[in-house]
Amino acid sequence: MKIQVLGTGCPKCKKLADMAEKVARELGLDYEVEKVTDINKIISFGVMATPALAVDGKVVIAGKVPSEGALKDTFRNLSGN
Repeated sequence: MKIQVLGTGCPKCKKLADMAEKVARELGLDYEVEKVTDINKIISFGVMATPALAVDGKVVIAGKVPSEGALKDTFRNLSGN
């Protein structure tokens, strides 16, 4: 699973990146985290509000930091766990 955190490095972006890594580790997923900070790359995802999260190239969260439980549910649904 490729997890991409889209954002310019603001505190909310960093919080989402840390939470995504923590949740993926807790769920035992095979993952890698990439931080996408280039504004043109972020726009190429169709994202207009950060922070955002893409999994395997598909945006699943945009414009907010979800609760840890919501993020776990998202990862579970995407991984089939």
